[in-house]
Amino acid sequence: MMRMIVNENVTRTVIDELRQRGHDVISIKESMRGEGDSVILTRAEAEQRLVVTHDKDFGELAFRFQLSATCGIVLFRLSGSEPDADNQRILDVLESRTDWAGGLDHNSGRCQH
Repeated sequence: MMRMIVNENVTRTVIDELRQRGHDVISIKESMRGEGDSVILTRAEAEQRLVVTHDKDFGELAFRFQLSATCGIVLFRLSGSEPDADNQRILDVLESRTDWAGGLDHNSGRCQH
């Protein structure tokens, strides 16, 4: 089971499926709508939740502004032309490993894994 905080731009289909698979998922749409990315990242850090997003701003916060992101950030950049396939790809990638935490290297801007 993973603990995640899922940004507003991730589909309800993915959120529901992650929950069905036993993951502890906070949806920004449900509980933090309109909060700034820095507030979301701070909560993810405090609760040790993986950030799942399509928004490059989280990487910007971690690298440029040096906000702590040891919880891990997974950024998906998918075509959007096949929503069902995109949703499945997100699920497959997230469940392909359990060691997302600490996956960002602030010095080089590259993923350590």
